[in-house]
Amino acid sequence: MKKLFLIIGAPGSGKTTDAQLIAQNNKDSIVHYSTGDLLREEVARGSEQGKLINSFISQGNLVPLDIVVSTIVNAITNAPKDVILIDGYPRSVEQMEALDKKLKAQDQVSLTNVIEVEVSESVARDRVLGRSRGDDDNIEVFNNRMKVYLEPLQAIETFYTQEKILQKINGERTIEAIVGEMETFIKSRI
Repeated sequence: MKKLFLIIGAPGSGKTTDAQLIAQNNKDSIVHYSTGDLLREEVARGSEQGKLINSFISQGNLVPLDIVVSTIVNAITNAPKDVILIDGYPRSVEQMEALDKKLKAQDQVSLTNVIEVEVSESVARDRVLGRSRGDDDNIEVFNNRMKVYLEPLQAIETFYTQEKILQKINGERTIEAIVGEMETFIKSRI
């Protein structure tokens, strides 16, 4: 059975970089997908779905549930490795419930843990505004993305805490310390 780890955190928390490094360090056993990258790849393809996705992303809004869930499930199902890291998911209670329902209805993938990379809003803002990844890295869009991230966070934390699978990691340390702790934790669960 494949083991799925979801990595959540505010915009600028470092969740994508952390997951990329862990996957690079464990090429034989771990694969990483970023929800944002999967959606941006679809936009870059210029497909109708990509144009639709872009209309939401460019404003800092959530992409509709059915599009995101189908993108995630497709990535998990076709993953070439047995340990899968997906960052940036779930970003809403509805996304969480939709994935939970899909995973409970099958026996190929189990959600092993949800890892939350915690950073303050000021650290997240400084990181996002200091990078130049695209149109969505400006203060207005950051503020909206932060609001969108924080609104469902308590319900998401409560759900995964009750499932006994939430692990919080301090994201305001060196990348080496964060990745080291996260990688050790993931390896202890596989």
